[in-house]
Amino acid sequence: MSGILTPPRRRGSEILDDPAVDPELMKRGMRDVERANALFGGRRAAIIELLPALRELRGAGRMLDVGTGCGDIPAAAKGAAAEIGVDLRTVGIDLSQPLVSAHRSSNDAVVRGDALNLPFSDHSVDVVMASQVLHHFTADDAIAVVREMNRVARSRVVISDLRRNLLAAAGLWLGSFPLRFHPVSRHDGVLSVMRGFVPDELTEIIEIATGHRPRVQRRLGFRLTTSWIPTH
Repeated sequence: MSGILTPPRRRGSEILDDPAVDPELMKRGMRDVERANALFGGRRAAIIELLPALRELRGAGRMLDVGTGCGDIPAAAKGAAAEIGVDLRTVGIDLSQPLVSAHRSSNDAVVRGDALNLPFSDHSVDVVMASQVLHHFTADDAIAVVREMNRVARSRVVISDLRRNLLAAAGLWLGSFPLRFHPVSRHDGVLSVMRGFVPDELTEIIEIATGHRPRVQRRLGFRLTTSWIPTH
């Protein structure tokens, strides 16, 4: 049964991954992604995994959000940090210029840049996070992204992503209609799920990139999360 519901990881191109996509379509699609994160468990899973790292900051710290999109995850992280008495400053990085320009207020600072080559010094940011980002990459590029995150992080790396499952893909497809998602969001969302991971795949990517074998957690909403102290 698990083999039927968890087919091989799919390749393919998401429309919103194209740098030449219409800026208004990009912004509309990312608003749908933000709603999906809130409704289907992505935001919750990311913050649950992040909370122990926030408690380690001892009052204040800085977080880099890789592939920040609309900035909904760092905004939620700042709120969660404030609740436990931590002053969290966030920096978002994204390859999309329209998103960087339109959502500057969601982070304390936003940078346009490539996750494969993060423009930050070694060990320069307390926490480096990627939420619903890693599945956009091939396995080899995902290893490179994780290696970059591990290089930049000082105290903790946090990853939250999609767990590949046909039920999750079908649920997203069906839910997208009453939620009035754009057809592009529907296409990309289903493809994203089918490009997601199973725990062993995500574990292997991180182990190859860092030499560290993390504990990968299954979360509600067909999510996977993991975090580790960076290896240098």
